Amino acid sequence: MVYPDTFEGFAVQSAATWTQPKRTTYTPRPFEDTDIDIKVIACGVCGSDVHTVTGGWGACPYPLVVGHEIVGHVLRVGSKTTTGLKVGDRVGVGAQAFACLQCNQCKNDNEIYCKHQLDTYGATFPGGFISQGGYASHVRVHEYFVFPIPDGLETKLVAPMLCAGATAFSPLYRNGAAPGKKVGIVGIGGIGHFGILFGKALGAEVWAISRSNAKKEDALKLGADGYIATQDKDWTAPHAMTFDLIVNCANSSKNFNLDDYLSLLDVNGKFINVGLPEGDGFQIHPFKMMGNAAVFGFSHIASRKEILYMLKLAADKKLKPWVETIPVGEEGCGSALKRCHDNDVKYRFTLVDYDKAFN
Repeated sequence: MVYPDTFEGFAVQSAATWTQPKRTTYTPRPFEDTDIDIKVIACGVCGSDVHTVTGGWGACPYPLVVGHEIVGHVLRVGSKTTTGLKVGDRVGVGAQAFACLQCNQCKNDNEIYCKHQLDTYGATFPGGFISQGGYASHVRVHEYFVFPIPDGLETKLVAPMLCAGATAFSPLYRNGAAPGKKVGIVGIGGIGHFGILFGKALGAEVWAISRSNAKKEDALKLGADGYIATQDKDWTAPHAMTFDLIVNCANSSKNFNLDDYLSLLDVNGKFINVGLPEGDGFQIHPFKMMGNAAVFGFSHIASRKEILYMLKLAADKKLKPWVETIPVGEEGCGSALKRCHDNDVKYRFTLVDYDKAFN
């Protein structure tokens, strides 16, 4: 079989033109025996894509094809792969494309915290190759970071699970979201709406926490057991020291009174951040955490083990994230990035029609 020597994608050229990606052809890094080549059929649009191409998270290696919520079919399998994938399988790729798989972190299913981890796009691989993402015809990824997709999950719905879903699932799973636990989800957006879905799927009592009541109806439709609007007077009082876990999915720390949220936690309760706002972030004073022995922490995407379990859970529970589809292309990618930046989506985008864009 003849495999493509070059891939095509829609690349952002500069921070000044981030809403105007251009079709481009590029050479991927050399294929290795542990790699999988994937013909892309869909890709979710993530807030990370926006933060990256606008320069909000720092220097960006333009031109860059973003996208790390990738679904496609296996086109080529390396001779030394061991995960059992075969040509034609429907698979997914998230935000991570490489880790050493030898360190203690990797050996304990914490490869997301490997010091040698590399991202699906924007990372420099050996030989100087910059990884390119899923707004493209194909991707080339180490087999460990390629996940089989259960048959019960629709392509357009599963794509956003591979980053946003995984980012919400990991802190819930690792920190004990389960029957008998009260969990708060702060920020009802792309990640937060997955927090509600997966919190309920894990059996917890889930409360949505947002600044206003604008998303109350949506949160309850998603399955939330309750809703808290932080603009209401004395909003913390009825819930003081009642939450076992709060997962903060908000992408902004502006006017965010962290002390109020910490006061909601029961003794040894955890406040875990997954949102990565631009700017200076939070300020914390130890005295504010001593009254309930609160734990303040962070979480980063999800391990292979967690993603495989998440996908099975989503299929078993027939979870339905709220997804809008947009045809992939220069116009479609630019529009999706702009609307994601403007929070003009309920609650995720998936780029589709790859067969039309790339023949």
